[in-house]
Amino acid sequence: MLHWLSGGQLATRLLRSLRCWLWWQEFYGDQGRFQEPSLALGYGQLRDRLFGPSHPRQETANPSMVERACQGSQCLCQVTTQQLLRRSGLPDPLTDWVQGVAGLSGLTVAAVEGYLDQRPFAVVHRALRQDLQHLVQIGWLGQAPGGKVYPLPRDRWPSLPSAADRPGQGLATADQQLLLTILEPLAFVHPQLPVVMDHLWQQVKGSNSSGNRPDLPQPRVFIHLDYILPEILQEQVDQHQADIEKLWQSADGGVIQFDNWSARQQQLHRVTVYPVCFHYARRAKYLSAYGLDPSGQLGWHNYRLDRIQSPRITVLPWGDPAVPEALKHLRHTGQLPTPSTVDQALQEAWGFNFYLPKALLILRFPPAFARDYVQDTVRHPSFQPIPYPALPDRVRATVVDRPSQAAILTLLAQRPPTDAYYQGWMRLGDINVTMRLRDWRPQAEVIAPSPVRQQMIAEARQELERYGASSLEFSSQ
Repeated sequence: MLHWLSGGQLATRLLRSLRCWLWWQEFYGDQGRFQEPSLALGYGQLRDRLFGPSHPRQETANPSMVERACQGSQCLCQVTTQQLLRRSGLPDPLTDWVQGVAGLSGLTVAAVEGYLDQRPFAVVHRALRQDLQHLVQIGWLGQAPGGKVYPLPRDRWPSLPSAADRPGQGLATADQQLLLTILEPLAFVHPQLPVVMDHLWQQVKGSNSSGNRPDLPQPRVFIHLDYILPEILQEQVDQHQADIEKLWQSADGGVIQFDNWSARQQQLHRVTVYPVCFHYARRAKYLSAYGLDPSGQLGWHNYRLDRIQSPRITVLPWGDPAVPEALKHLRHTGQLPTPSTVDQALQEAWGFNFYLPKALLILRFPPAFARDYVQDTVRHPSFQPIPYPALPDRVRATVVDRPSQAAILTLLAQRPPTDAYYQGWMRLGDINVTMRLRDWRPQAEVIAPSPVRQQMIAEARQELERYGASSLEFSSQ
């Protein structure tokens, strides 16, 4: 039941699944408090019946505030996973349950045991609202006006998974092997796949131990990835992604609106944009969208889903007055941006922020370093080695600003022709390219573009100051 409530993602949604399971008990269990099919209740009514009088009612209450207010009480937010399971009648110790969850999720037994002392309901109100919406979406609750929910009669309940649908029963061993072969390379770039793959390998091993399929292969790729988001934040990211994907599946589409936290400006902005496509980059999910960016300007922007502060993304129909007229015009003329627009821009220059201006990048490396760490690696289609004699003509043909052109040519004339040189197009100000250049420092010298070179010089000076060096000269100590 927990695995089904998690949508097959029990490893990252265990606490959420436990909360949804308890909600289910309250609506349909023998001792449930919300069992009247004709009674639609709002979240406030459900909250007041479920939690103790000490539980904070304000929407801004965070987990630490909840902990302080209810500490030592009998409130549900103070009940641990272990206590919830014991109340359900599971035998103590919970060894079988722990092993069962470990087998379904791919988590280690120790990791599952770590959840036993956690408090699933010590979360913000927004998370609890999302639990109820999840139960609505999978068909366990009805939705009434005003955000109210109500239990459904038995003949409208969704079908629970049959034995053939349960994890480990729906795939023949040969199919599992094929799926593993396909998924294994992808696991390097997707954080959830290692968990799924580990579970599949366990099923394959189980088939092998029963004698059904001898000589099955053993896993030879081991993935070690860290989840950068806590479970509650990952749930919100998944919800945002699901809302946008649902919009894409609709016939007419639409525009979305949400509050976005800008890390660079340290401000919260309301943005109204047309969503185009998702990206997975640097262990975070991004949305590429066209519309009013955080500065209020019409254009492209990449939004990290975990920095969207709105509890739910608002979908605006095309006729809504809040939709920018420029977007309406693009729709009427059939010129709304498409994923291919983004892909083409990504191919033009190195950098995830494909909407930033591009400039010629020239790097110089010591030959040995270039041979071992740069040569035969793929950074971007435009990033290629270039012979030293070809560089001046390349600069003259590409860099139109005469002072910058002269400065770059002067630098090249002072550098040894025996070093390794690489050139390509980059997006000015793109943090991903900047971080790569920092990783290569001090082996790489940025010859061009001039603003990036000056940035590297300034950062190098800051590093020297942090280490207490006032000049470029160091003592032997």
